[in-house]
Amino acid sequence: TSHGMLMSMKINRGYALLVAVIFMSVMLTFGLALSSLAYKQSVLVSSSIESGAAFYTADTALECVLYADQQRGLFAYVSPRPTQAPSLDCDGKPSGPPPDVPDGILCYNTSACPSESSITQRLSINGICADVTVYKPSSSGTTYLFAQGYNVPCSTVENPGSARIVARGLEAHY
Repeated sequence: TSHGMLMSMKINRGYALLVAVIFMSVMLTFGLALSSLAYKQSVLVSSSIESGAAFYTADTALECVLYADQQRGLFAYVSPRPTQAPSLDCDGKPSGPPPDVPDGILCYNTSACPSESSITQRLSINGICADVTVYKPSSSGTTYLFAQGYNVPCSTVENPGSARIVARGLEAHY
């Protein structure tokens, strides 16, 4: 009889160990699922912050160009056209041309497109980069403004290396 009791205790101990292992496996799976969800949420929040910075930079650049064109007449279509693009001043810093556009002029003073002007400039707004383009066909009387804001400084846009850059763009016409 003592042998039967001993066998019964060994069987019960095996079940207790099995239940403990299953319980710990379920808890570990639950913990990993929660940590994965938390990581994904933190990445999502981080990217939305970067996206917001890029969007507001594009919005600020568009408003700056709109003001410069409508209130200051900085991009008025004149004939004969000047030999260089006007200097745009946003955030107290003068604009600079994008690296691939000499002097920021696209069809501004060339015979290839005598009836339009297009100016592209790179701005630094509060230390964050934005590219703006003003396009004015002389025949339609419509002005097209394009602004692309980034979430990083202009030096990073020019030499990105392995940086993650978020860009958001806006356009307006009138």
